[in-house]
Amino acid sequence: MDLSAISGITSLGNNTNINSVTDLTKTGLLSDGLISEKAKTEGTMFDSFLDSAINNIQTTNAYLSDYENEEIKWALGETENTHDLTIALQKASTALQYTVAIRDKVLEAYQTIMNMQI
Repeated sequence: MDLSAISGITSLGNNTNINSVTDLTKTGLLSDGLISEKAKTEGTMFDSFLDSAINNIQTTNAYLSDYENEEIKWALGETENTHDLTIALQKASTALQYTVAIRDKVLEAYQTIMNMQI
């Protein structure tokens, strides 16, 4: 079976269960043994997951950078507003905790898949 057929399956979303080639034909993804153009242009679920992960890391880095900038401003006496420093600290802390939790879940899923017996 062509691996491009698998990418068409993942782009259906979470509510669709596909168990056979007949199910693929019913969904319109598989016609005459070929993947439909719609499935090819939608991309794969892995692409969207990877983009989401990269955006999450970039956002976390931005929050950490904002916190460091606020901390430097406060330490140099450029600002006496501790409110902005506290907000930046909480945003950075929450974003980092979220990123670490996602990383842990991804590693756990990877380990589960690697431990599966074929």
